[in-house]
Amino acid sequence: MSDALAEAADEPALLPGLLLATFGAIAFSGKAIIVKLAYRYDVDAVTLIMYRMLFALPLFVLLAWWSGRGKPGLERRDRWTILGLGFSGYYLASFLDFAGLQFVSAGFERLILYLNPTLVLALGMLLFGRRVGVRQVVALAVSYAGVALVFWHEIGAAGSNVVLGAGLVFASALSYAVYLVYSGEEVKRLGALRLTGWATSVACVLCIAQFLLLRPLAAAAVAPQVIWLSILNATLCTFAPVLMMMMAIERIGATMAAQTGMIGPLSTIAMGVLILGEPFTIWIAAGTLLVLAGIWLLARSNVNA
Repeated sequence: MSDALAEAADEPALLPGLLLATFGAIAFSGKAIIVKLAYRYDVDAVTLIMYRMLFALPLFVLLAWWSGRGKPGLERRDRWTILGLGFSGYYLASFLDFAGLQFVSAGFERLILYLNPTLVLALGMLLFGRRVGVRQVVALAVSYAGVALVFWHEIGAAGSNVVLGAGLVFASALSYAVYLVYSGEEVKRLGALRLTGWATSVACVLCIAQFLLLRPLAAAAVAPQVIWLSILNATLCTFAPVLMMMMAIERIGATMAAQTGMIGPLSTIAMGVLILGEPFTIWIAAGTLLVLAGIWLLARSNVNA
């Protein structure tokens, strides 16, 4: 009887949680589309990511302040940890991703980034000696087979630059996986929203500093479309999805939120076809299904472990 009452009490949070996770995943997936659109206006990765982070900075500073109200201030070790996590998880990962999108399709980029759970698993095994079961090995093999299938198709269609682009995006996924592996303890200390707010604020400052060091101020003169696309990227595809996913996790848990997020690659591919005119072939469809199947198997193996 008590279990039934508990399930009934949880039901009101289920639908809002699923909707938040779904829209958060779709909003995240729109980032690649906006970046590809902006590249049509003769802008480079350094300038483009500077504008994205410039517009996102006030939002994440506000998030860090709001989520830290009434809590103890940051200790010295927290500041150094946030600096390192911000560099790896949001600055380096974002810059490598933007650079890679110059050479690969939005759909392929999303598939590579979706390998992130497999990279977290591999890093856990290499760095901390965590055991990997047979089901997890199968999940890894299926996921990477899907990416390899699309990779060979993209090489045939777009040429050798795909190798560079795929390498940059994979390095981005690896950099973010490092962030996830090392952020666990800090999340427990500060909370997910507070850590995300401060770490992303650090990344925003680093991206702006990178532009000032590598480009003359005249390079900031870009087409108006780039400005508007960057504002959209900073708000709808960066800040809003963070809030939506955190709110979803509070309502339905991390596992269900992650599984709902599997709609992300599908929405990126769909928007790539409809908005960017990217081709959709049987190879892309097969590769996508393999990647999604592998991540699903990995999620199931973690639940049953």
